[in-house]
Amino acid sequence: MNPFRFYLKLGFEHISNLNGYDHILFLIVLCAVYRIQQWKKILILVTAFTIGHSITLALVSFDLFNIPSSIIKFLIPTTIFITALNNVLGSNLKEEFANMSKNYFMALFFGLIHGMDFSNYFKALILDKSSIIKPLFGFNLGIEFGQLIVVFFIISISFFFLNVIKAKDRDWNLFISGAAAGISFISMLENKFW
Repeated sequence: MNPFRFYLKLGFEHISNLNGYDHILFLIVLCAVYRIQQWKKILILVTAFTIGHSITLALVSFDLFNIPSSIIKFLIPTTIFITALNNVLGSNLKEEFANMSKNYFMALFFGLIHGMDFSNYFKALILDKSSIIKPLFGFNLGIEFGQLIVVFFIISISFFFLNVIKAKDRDWNLFISGAAAGISFISMLENKFW
């Protein structure tokens, strides 16, 4: 198989694999406050997350950065929990631009943390560090494609509940964010590193 296609497929499988439910849960909670009409904002959020993910993969692959996996296993559900709280508590901000800028920054920063989860495995796959650019690009393109498919399903379900069943935006946000906060809090307790 072509190396680029191999890493593209690996990136897609990484984000769409149900064993990596934490990434999917993060995407669900990240999109909980958005509607299908806001697809441009959602696309930027997802891309910011991928950029953060990419930066971490590159830093770890070049041996410039590393954090013990026990800490990462705790930090990933923490990012989900914080995002869920932000959805509920931060949704009252009057200035939409400031709120969006904060959300973009959070997606980028939390992408850095989520990227650490897979970075050691990715690093082990790279035999020649001098040719890391093509595998890194392929892998992250696969992640972006996988995330966009996952987000499409999330937003479609949201559309159904908000426009067909006529659930209220606030109730939908509280339901999704509350469920994600509960799941992530349990995961935080299970993965505490102290």
